[in-house]
Amino acid sequence: MQTIFASIVQQPLSYDVGPLQLTGFGLAVLMSFVIAQIMTQRELARRGHDPEPIGDIVFAAVIGGLLGGKIYYAVLMHDVSALLSRAGFVFWGGLIGGILATYIVIHRKHQSFTRISDVAAPALAAGYAIGRTGCWAVGDDYGRPWNGPWAVSFPHGAPPSTVANMTELFHIPMPFGSTPNQVISVHPTQLYEVALGFVMFLILWRLRDHKHAEGWLFGLYCVLAGIERFIIEFVRAKDDRFFGPFTTAQGIAVAFAIGGAVWMYLRRSPHADAPGIYGEPHPA
Repeated sequence: MQTIFASIVQQPLSYDVGPLQLTGFGLAVLMSFVIAQIMTQRELARRGHDPEPIGDIVFAAVIGGLLGGKIYYAVLMHDVSALLSRAGFVFWGGLIGGILATYIVIHRKHQSFTRISDVAAPALAAGYAIGRTGCWAVGDDYGRPWNGPWAVSFPHGAPPSTVANMTELFHIPMPFGSTPNQVISVHPTQLYEVALGFVMFLILWRLRDHKHAEGWLFGLYCVLAGIERFIIEFVRAKDDRFFGPFTTAQGIAVAFAIGGAVWMYLRRSPHADAPGIYGEPHPA
């Protein structure tokens, strides 16, 4: 195996504003929730429903998503103290936590989960694409060693893409004679996920006027999200390949894709207990 060098070197986006540190990841997460709220509110109103509850639902998604992502990370690291660290936010944990939190709020507000989830599906994909730009900005969640045309090195990543980190954290064998502090190039998987998230958004946006029952579009989102994550995991730098070449995240991705497909089948046709997507026109 050749020694791997990158022609593209990523530098983290981070600024100190007084006692606070402003990072690209924080900005991306903030923008992902803002864009998701705007899109969901407008789509719900377009379908003839009151968009007012969306603000509280998105707030629940923020809290549930952050808690879910951190809890998943702590479990993955087998370290309870990871709950209090700044590092570590796992997408599947965040998505599951966000779904559970929003379900509780939707139920308490006497809203329809299938209705809200259907209009939120394109927004989830858009938010995912925006959020992954934050992973790029801080040099997190990069891929396995690679020397292709758009290979990237992360000398100040989280963690840096060094030989030592590849072997110790991700158990990836390095070229003979490599020094521990040598920075190597990897797949820029964050950018792959930005692109795939945008493709998911385009598909879901194109199908937002579907003729199926409410909730069908959310099922499609689960299928697409599962496929996207299953594929990207093959080139991610990971240390949780507990199922041969497959990671824990891929196991969850398969479950999401299958669950989404089943949900799409159950919501394939409107009927008395599963209405279509358009309600009565909402007064201006």
